Amino acid sequence: MEIRMEDDNIKELHDASEKGCVVTLHRLIQKDPHILDKISLTPFNETPLHISALLGQVDFTRALLTLKTQLAMDLDFHKRCPLHLASASSHVEIVHALLRANEDACLVCDQDGRTSLHYAAMRGKVEVVKALIFAKRDLTRVVFDGGETVLHLCVKYNQFETLKLLVETVKDDGEFINSKDHDGGNTILHIAVMLKQIEIVKFLLSVSKVKEEANALNWMGFTALDVLEHSPKDFKRFTLQNILMDAGVERANNQNNLPPPSATMIGHHESGKPTQSSKQRSSQFVYLKHKGNWIEEMRGALMVVATVITTITYQPALSPPGGVLQTDIKNSTEIIACGNTTCKAGTLVLAYGDHENMFVLFLLCNSIAFTASLSVIFLLISGVPLKNKFVMVILTLAMCTTLTFLGLTYVLAFHLLIPEEIRQKHKVKVLLPIGVLACLILLVLLIHTIRLLYWLVCKICKSVFTCAKTLIC
Repeated sequence: MEIRMEDDNIKELHDASEKGCVVTLHRLIQKDPHILDKISLTPFNETPLHISALLGQVDFTRALLTLKTQLAMDLDFHKRCPLHLASASSHVEIVHALLRANEDACLVCDQDGRTSLHYAAMRGKVEVVKALIFAKRDLTRVVFDGGETVLHLCVKYNQFETLKLLVETVKDDGEFINSKDHDGGNTILHIAVMLKQIEIVKFLLSVSKVKEEANALNWMGFTALDVLEHSPKDFKRFTLQNILMDAGVERANNQNNLPPPSATMIGHHESGKPTQSSKQRSSQFVYLKHKGNWIEEMRGALMVVATVITTITYQPALSPPGGVLQTDIKNSTEIIACGNTTCKAGTLVLAYGDHENMFVLFLLCNSIAFTASLSVIFLLISGVPLKNKFVMVILTLAMCTTLTFLGLTYVLAFHLLIPEEIRQKHKVKVLLPIGVLACLILLVLLIHTIRLLYWLVCKICKSVFTCAKTLIC
């Protein structure tokens, strides 16, 4: 009976903490002076102080702390003290009361390693942050699991005002401001760029310690500008790109920035130092190098273009030039010469007579363009890595084929639809588009041929140089 009465008293105490009823608290204390000592023996997830701190019951919180200061350090099932909950809820008066009771409460970490400052920073509670920093100035430098600092949290949760306040307190500590998390080695600048937080990026680049390390690399070897290059293209991306480049942020050095092997080998003296001629040759042949990341950057644009081309080339199958026959025709005197066969209704008009061969060529070119564009769409949605050289070659050839035969289809359609008399009269004008297209195709083929030959020469020179070096050694 006595145990049941104690349980009822504890439950009434928790109810009083929710309502903030100080009168009930004192009545229960008079009834059982040790009731606050028995809280830890109950199955409740949190103490009454946790509840009053969370709900902002200032008077009740102060009364509890007056009766038993140790409650400020008690933890709930998630290892959070009452200060964690008050900080997250932005109850500044309660935060001050808890800190007066025990300043060390702001150093308590929950099961994820987060202090009360982390909770306040995540939710942008600026006044709470000020109170916590005033109590323990070094609290800002506490790092929780994952290597993230409170600055990382401010950026992740887009808490700009809180970030400015915290950076001001540690602005002279460049190592801490530019510290990296354990997940990807990202600084706060990396994360701000990744999340496209323009205002925060501008602010960070105005901080001297951040700007000094603006070209820091994460664990993937990316600077902040490289991170931006791998994000979807939109207005924010172009804005951030201008901001970063104006601030002197550069891309990380990679193999694409190195001189071609052949130019390096040909221009080396026996001492191993490159000569002036090697530098000149390198600069002359830079434009021949295959830039392997343009397809990855243009993935979305390629998908749109390929889809549009597929739609265009699909239309002639439903609405062919010249239309279809509406009735069966078997009469040599008709405009359409069917011969001894019957021209069936629903068949193509241009498939009969003098235009038959030209129309077959038109359908062939259209089919090739349609198939090539479908191949591009399939490769883009298949999930294959577009930086793979073989895949890039296939995509490049498919796009070149698509555009080439799409242009030929267009020219052939005009040739089929323009009357013979007009073609003879304006022969040069009619052939002009074909000539321009042919020149363009030859130019593209020439560039790709030179690039292929250049690549082969580089490979051969590198092999010869390696063999010669092995023999000499």
